[in-house]
Amino acid sequence: MNIAAIGGYLAYAGGGLVLVVIGLAIYSIVTPYHELKLIRAGNEAAAFSFGGTAIGLSIAIYSVAAHSIGYLDMIVWSAIAVVGQLIAFLLVAVVLTGFKQGIESGKTSYGIALGAFSIAVGLLNAGAVTT
Repeated sequence: MNIAAIGGYLAYAGGGLVLVVIGLAIYSIVTPYHELKLIRAGNEAAAFSFGGTAIGLSIAIYSVAAHSIGYLDMIVWSAIAVVGQLIAFLLVAVVLTGFKQGIESGKTSYGIALGAFSIAVGLLNAGAVTT
């Protein structure tokens, strides 16, 4: 076992986790509702939406970490992946009329649709950042 490899693991795993948290924080600022407040109140639509976004971001950042040539490369491409996820949210906001009210009122279909779209974009992002 190589002790130096543990340091690399901690750097990439820790950096990836921080990037996911930062991405979710930015996502929370961009959305017109307060996901965590809604989730704490038992809003399943917000939970599906936010959970899907977390999965989508994680998939993209996983791919970046697995294919990056160095730590700085991982940071830069992860930031690009986060921007891609935010653009995906904005596209859904345009296409899915009334989504803000749908999420806030707890319409599960809105949360599942937004969460699923976020996961799908995360998969596309994962492939795109490795080319």
